[in-house]
Amino acid sequence: MVTKDQLAHFFKTDFPQADIVIESIGDKSATIRKHINHNHLRPGGTVSGPVLMEVADAALYAAILAEIGLQAMAVTTNLNINFLRKPAADKDIIGECKLIKVGKLLVIGEVSLYSEGMSEPVAHAVATYAIPPPRS
Repeated sequence: MVTKDQLAHFFKTDFPQADIVIESIGDKSATIRKHINHNHLRPGGTVSGPVLMEVADAALYAAILAEIGLQAMAVTTNLNINFLRKPAADKDIIGECKLIKVGKLLVIGEVSLYSEGMSEPVAHAVATYAIPPPRS
């Protein structure tokens, strides 16, 4: 299993544009944080949908890599998101991922997204990742 520090280093060097903080990784799970600022807001003072999708996707990627190892070519094949309530414009977004199925070629997981300090999720996503086949 990959450590939290190894995963954080991987994101920092291979995906610096993600700009996330890995809070924790565990057995088929990960929790990440995205610091929200004015650049992440849409008109009406709410966090934009693309930012929420980014956090969901990154949380899944973190949980998957923590489980299978640092495989940069694991890719999203499907992501469905439901926006449930307005996120706070002045709070970080927290993504809590649980992997539902870890197969040899596909991984399915779900992510609940929260505005920091809120008990109810602001969005919920389910996604599928394709895992590169092992080299022979």
